[in-house]
Amino acid sequence: MTQGKATPLHAHPEVEETIFVLEGDILLNIDGTEHAVGGGGLSFVPRGVPHAFRVLSESARLLTMQSPGAAQPFYWDASEPAVGDGAGPMDFDRVRQAAQETGATQILGPPPFNAP
Repeated sequence: MTQGKATPLHAHPEVEETIFVLEGDILLNIDGTEHAVGGGGLSFVPRGVPHAFRVLSESARLLTMQSPGAAQPFYWDASEPAVGDGAGPMDFDRVRQAAQETGATQILGPPPFNAP
């Protein structure tokens, strides 16, 4: 992901999420508290807890794991494979619709970060 890319504030009512930063730096907001997480850093988000992240570095690579792994329909409906550097705009309407239809994710609001 490229610098400035952010997720909306959201929660997963039925799954825990682990976020491993492979490369780069992100700002992670978990239940209103911000944490800077760099390459090699690991964060855990309990089920139902509001969270979001924003890429701080020029680019970042993340590995996220959800347990139990039941959210695949959301990701299939909310996105499509990246082309090139994957720097295109996020279709938040598509994400909201997928969240509503699958129930795997609750969109709670826009990204909770101040402008970079």
